[in-house]
Amino acid sequence: MQSRNRLMDDLGQLMTNAMGVAQGAREEAETAMKSMLDRWMADRDFVTREEFDAVRAMAQKAREENDALRARLDALEGKHGAATH
Repeated sequence: MQSRNRLMDDLGQLMTNAMGVAQGAREEAETAMKSMLDRWMADRDFVTREEFDAVRAMAQKAREENDALRARLDALEGKHGAATH
């Protein structure tokens, strides 16, 4: 019975070690894939979400300023057109 217990202990230890190796391999593969993906994205000049949001906010502000200037110009042209008639 003692040898059977020893065999089960050895088998359990072997399985524990195998799981540890598998876990390490998985983490190493994840790190390698993340690194490859980061390099791939950097090579394509993608922007970060923060950069995108900042440019979008600037574009929105420029559109609003453009609309305000257009309204002002239309009002001035309207006054000028009314004065010349």
